[in-house]
Amino acid sequence: MKRMHVVYLAVVICLIFGGLLVAQTKDDIDLNKECKYCGMNRGMFDFSRMMIEYEDGTSSALCSVHCAAVDLANNIDKSPKMIKVGDFNGKQLVDAEKAFWVVGGNKSGVMSKRGKWAFEKKEDAENFTKTNQGKIASFEEVMKMAYEDMYEDTKMIREKRKMRRMKMMEQKS
Repeated sequence: MKRMHVVYLAVVICLIFGGLLVAQTKDDIDLNKECKYCGMNRGMFDFSRMMIEYEDGTSSALCSVHCAAVDLANNIDKSPKMIKVGDFNGKQLVDAEKAFWVVGGNKSGVMSKRGKWAFEKKEDAENFTKTNQGKIASFEEVMKMAYEDMYEDTKMIREKRKMRRMKMMEQKS
């Protein structure tokens, strides 16, 4: 009988925490639909989105590592308390510094030519590299690469937006 109560309690706890994870993902996107810098729909990019919480209580909702790098540079006088990133597979927010990152490979990044993908589990990152290539990196390495890539990525984004505007103008004509 006691075993049955323990099993029942474990199931209830799992359901509650599982529901909280789903709610956290949904709330995060519902409360912050667009990226602070580029305006991209964070729900469409739930697998790459980021949240930065600063020690002063402010936070930034972003679509990618690229925009997170912009935010960290723009807030140089603020200290980040927590940086979270969407797990590529599960889409839930995980601690970016503890995540297993994959950089490069044959899958283009979000707002970046060089892909930068986060995984909560090392085995998921390793499986991703088997299919998409790339190499496993730390968060520190990923952020350095984001800053190294910034100029080329910004040029790429400008060109894409210019082409989109030209297409829109053609369609109106």
